[in-house]
Amino acid sequence: MDNITEGTWESLPVKLNDNILETLREMKFTHMTPVQSACIPLFMRNKDVAAEAVTGSGKTLAFVIPIIEILLKREDKLKKMQVGALVITPTRELALQISEVFEGFLLKFPQFKQILLIGGSNPIEDVEKFKEHGANIVIATPGRLEDMFRRKADGLDLSILVKTLDVLVLDEADRLLDMGFVASLNVILAFLPKQRRTGLFSATQTQELEKLVRAGLRNPVRITVKEKGVAATATQKTPARLCNYYFICRIEEKFNNMVAFLKEHIDEKHLVFFSTCASVEYYGRALETLFKKADIRCIHGKMKNKRNKIFADFRALESAFVHRCGRTARIGNQGSALVFLLPMEESYVTFLSINQKCPLERMEPIEDVMDILPKVKAMALADRAMYDRGMRAYVSSVQAYAKHECSLIFRVKDLDFSAMAKGFALLRMPKMPELKDKSFPDFVRTDIDTDTIRYKDKAREKLRRKMLAELKERGPAPLVRRNVVRNTSWSKQKQKQDRKRKKSGSDEEEDEDLKELLNDTRLLKRLKKGKISEEDFNKQMEDVPLSSTQTGSPKATDDA
Repeated sequence: MDNITEGTWESLPVKLNDNILETLREMKFTHMTPVQSACIPLFMRNKDVAAEAVTGSGKTLAFVIPIIEILLKREDKLKKMQVGALVITPTRELALQISEVFEGFLLKFPQFKQILLIGGSNPIEDVEKFKEHGANIVIATPGRLEDMFRRKADGLDLSILVKTLDVLVLDEADRLLDMGFVASLNVILAFLPKQRRTGLFSATQTQELEKLVRAGLRNPVRITVKEKGVAATATQKTPARLCNYYFICRIEEKFNNMVAFLKEHIDEKHLVFFSTCASVEYYGRALETLFKKADIRCIHGKMKNKRNKIFADFRALESAFVHRCGRTARIGNQGSALVFLLPMEESYVTFLSINQKCPLERMEPIEDVMDILPKVKAMALADRAMYDRGMRAYVSSVQAYAKHECSLIFRVKDLDFSAMAKGFALLRMPKMPELKDKSFPDFVRTDIDTDTIRYKDKAREKLRRKMLAELKERGPAPLVRRNVVRNTSWSKQKQKQDRKRKKSGSDEEEDEDLKELLNDTRLLKRLKKGKISEEDFNKQMEDVPLSSTQTGSPKATDDA
């Protein structure tokens, strides 16, 4: 269904409700996008739809409008606790945006109630909200929705409430699969009635997605909407108005070049993505100091309760720094994406062009690049918390690189660890299994004893000093017999911790600073009881910041 011509909403072969048309006029949506003109009539004629269209092409309205129309045409009107439509999306940020779009329409249809079921809040509160207000339209992320189906003991039997379901929508279905939600989706689909309309929307088509289409849709109409100017044999995976660039620089110059680029575009709004949560924390703090007049927000998957507010605040800002190309050039607007690559990674450009149908244009050298790494080092010297963040960011980035999906190009054995440490403005090389038995003659360690660096947080520093004083007063602890544990890499430790956290089903996480304090206290107690030697205590105190806070790849940050 290529080359569908856009038109006005009145030109659709099916008539839309007058209140929907009025809402569209109020939102200033005068014309349809191709995916909207293709999907809406099919949905309203009770067809299952599998639509492939680039991100930002207006897919949300392509299912929001038919959902409301289908619910309006029901013979048996929905009661308070009956669910008529379910929208599943991979991240809480996407769920929030979809909820906002529904909210705009439901102002004229007060008979319908919607509920948002996403992570970052207490699930019991969601249960109580559902029981009190009811819901006819549910917008949810897979993890929280699966959890809600298991809340019968809390007084909510969602499996009964979805028996009236008319429409299921899987938004960003390719990302739902990429982010590992297959098991959750299978659990959810098993609760839903077979007699329903299903819409599957994605930016790409994969074999795994095809399996989902066969399992969840009945004789679907397949829609592929290409952007104008794209050849019929090509598959455009990013909006045509999105300009993709790449920049080649040495690893130790990457942050310097990024800062110079941001300074050149200081009045624009940016999203800056890093490979791990720890890097977001570290470089986010650095950017706050380097750009004092800019409004900078940090957001990542470990921010359980803060993420929604930060995301909303960022959307409301005129300009700021927070980079994901999929969220630029949306519905006809212009946008640009820039990826920083190392010289040894340049073949990734060819890979993206051929395998992902995403061509990139090389950006010319950035002008007026200054060395700001000494300033970042000064931040670490002034506050031990910043020093710790730098060490965690480095360790997590090495591990993220080792687990890159395109491992033929991104090979950890090719990394220059010394140059990378310079680029992270580290004061010393961290102790980690991946660097064991390696020497770094090119890395210049600071002359300052890093043990003397203080925390600006007085409570943390007071505890640290107390522990050091008690250690000095106690003297060397007697050696104790203990089991020898093989020194495993940080990535294996992280995977084990991730599995434990998933098994527990915990949706909340302790504050990072508090976790470090608790770890320090536990180590001190073990030393006092003679369970570890002074040597072990010193080593673990030095290594705690590297293992006490887990970080993840970009896929883990989206739920997110």
